Amino acid sequence: MKAAVFIERDGVLNEVRVERQQPVSPLTLGDFHVNQQAIPLLQKLKAAGLLLIATTNQPGLSRGYQSRRELDRIHELLRATFALDDILVCPHDAADHCTCRPPKPGLLVEAGFKWRLNLDHCFVISDKWQDAEAARTAGATSLLLQSSSNGKARSDLVLPGLAAAVDKLLRLRTAKPLLAA
Repeated sequence: MKAAVFIERDGVLNEVRVERQQPVSPLTLGDFHVNQQAIPLLQKLKAAGLLLIATTNQPGLSRGYQSRRELDRIHELLRATFALDDILVCPHDAADHCTCRPPKPGLLVEAGFKWRLNLDHCFVISDKWQDAEAARTAGATSLLLQSSSNGKARSDLVLPGLAAAVDKLLRLRTAKPLLAA
């Protein structure tokens, strides 16, 4: 069985703008700005033999204000920049009550099946409480980056930023040989 790192797209792999104290996802390639500091950090994870899977909620698809073509263009750039193994998208609005929108673990479970992952040996890096809750439910270790979106969900670790999360993840992996990919 393989191990993977699930990484929240918005706020971790790319920059988001804030409107009315809420993070806003980019809807077009022109609005999309890669987090350049994340590039060498994800290269470290890849070099450690981990699968890299980006996850993202994009309710604009179901609400009709984001085009699939623009989302695909954004994700092509992400794949080229980060050498991601996969990008999983929940296109639903919270009112849809789907199983793939965090805090439900559907995206993680889907990837577990698709990639033959042992979710107990996987990690989720995010700045949102919903992703930490999905990780907990799926049995993965959550590394929550400090942000205004942390909420009050239980997470395994809260870290000041992506660099600290990557360092901690690699130390955890070294300490537990069972986590080999």
